[in-house]
Amino acid sequence: MRLLRPRGVYAPQEDTELLAQAARSELRALCEQPRVEVLDVGTGTGALALMAAECGAARVTAVDISWRAVLAARYNAWRLGLPVVVRHGDLTGPVSGRRFDLILSNPPYVLSPRPLRRGAVRTWNAGVDGRQVIDRLCDRAPGMLTDAGVLLLVQSALSGVDATLERLRDGGLTAGVELRTTIPFGPVMARHADWLEEQGLIEPEERKEDLVVIRAQRT
Repeated sequence: MRLLRPRGVYAPQEDTELLAQAARSELRALCEQPRVEVLDVGTGTGALALMAAECGAARVTAVDISWRAVLAARYNAWRLGLPVVVRHGDLTGPVSGRRFDLILSNPPYVLSPRPLRRGAVRTWNAGVDGRQVIDRLCDRAPGMLTDAGVLLLVQSALSGVDATLERLRDGGLTAGVELRTTIPFGPVMARHADWLEEQGLIEPEERKEDLVVIRAQRT
């Protein structure tokens, strides 16, 4: 899809496509059922929410903390004629009390020596361990899934895959790595490369990272 993306709104990239690949597989099975509800947390341009609506999900809700992202996603849904409701707010706050068959999220996960700040950097900057948003999402997701609901989350392996799996399992979900790919560092990661080397997180001159999609399900 060609989507409106204002300055400061996260552009769909390799992580978005990897998550979409996993989501399409889930949606093929889910959309055979009536009244399937999907939530996209941190929607950005709305790419994943729009894909879910296009695949036939009965009700798709998207959330973003950025008003620019909310307005962009609303416009993109209107232009494409897809029934996506876009809410403004932090993580799952705007849909508190609701339950979903599928929750999708491409949260900020980039490790940074600088603290989380306002502005465009918050679309990727997730603190020194890359987990400032992931941990909160892992804690909230179990209570928002239907009885057989699924969470699909994409992150960098540098942000602690085992920590994510453990946190989701502590919440009562079964969790594992669904998809994995290796990509070259983008501009942001390249700027942080020297610091990542100093922290012992990458080898000298290493300029690639693994992206993983984690699948967690209430059983």
